[in-house]
Amino acid sequence: MTTVLPDTGVGPLLRDWREQRRFSQLELALRADSSARHISFIETGRSRPSEEMVLRLAEQLDVPVRERNALLVIAGYAPRYPQTPLDDPAMTSLRESLDRLLAAYEPYPALVVDGTYGVVAANRGIALMLEGVPEKLLTPPVNAMRLTLHPEGLAPRIVNLREWRADLLAQMDRQIALVRSPALRQLYDEVAAYPAPVREDGTDRAGGHGGSGRAAGATGRGRADAAFALPMLLEHDGRVLSFVSSIATFNTPMDVTVAELAIETFLPADRETAAYLHAHVSPDA
Repeated sequence: MTTVLPDTGVGPLLRDWREQRRFSQLELALRADSSARHISFIETGRSRPSEEMVLRLAEQLDVPVRERNALLVIAGYAPRYPQTPLDDPAMTSLRESLDRLLAAYEPYPALVVDGTYGVVAANRGIALMLEGVPEKLLTPPVNAMRLTLHPEGLAPRIVNLREWRADLLAQMDRQIALVRSPALRQLYDEVAAYPAPVREDGTDRAGGHGGSGRAAGATGRGRADAAFALPMLLEHDGRVLSFVSSIATFNTPMDVTVAELAIETFLPADRETAAYLHAHVSPDA
């Protein structure tokens, strides 16, 4: 994922981050053990911040690690955080730990994605969800957003596609505002433009005429009104499975690659889904 480096200097960029976080100059100064006057001078270019000050401000503004490197470069300093490929020998321990984590979560689905939703690793629960998806969407590099929203991917089987699609696009939109990634923006434009899959009755899964956002399956019903979180209702083999997802990231990452990894887990939202997964995701498969 590439960061675009502007020619405006580090001051205006730091001001943009401060305004995005809705901090006043005084509030940021207090957090960074500085003064509002000094923050003002940095933002207007009247003062060149030290390397330590750039990092201190970036930390208080919760700037992503990749963007911290960009701020340092624009300010005239070397990047502080490495970007180590996952296949590097130095990442062996991390890869093994991720594999153990995904395996331990089985039979429930779980996967690891990078900063542009490229699938880094996945378990057998995810494989069950993807049964029937065309091989062209499963050929590396695999992208989780494409798999989910492509009209030949999971989208035709997501009962509450309108709600789930809106939630995913909003998630991407928030991430774009945070990291300013051209690659992520291009992916967003691509998946947002996908046509809604059409049902056999002529309605679309995004809520066409007569669509209600609910569907009945072999289990008797599919619900989009879980009280604690929006579920993804997925048709599979004649029944509707219900999942809620959670996303975890690494705390205080010191490497760009690690900072951009996210672990998404899908928890069964009802007992029927949990029982189905236990019956169909074999640990010996």
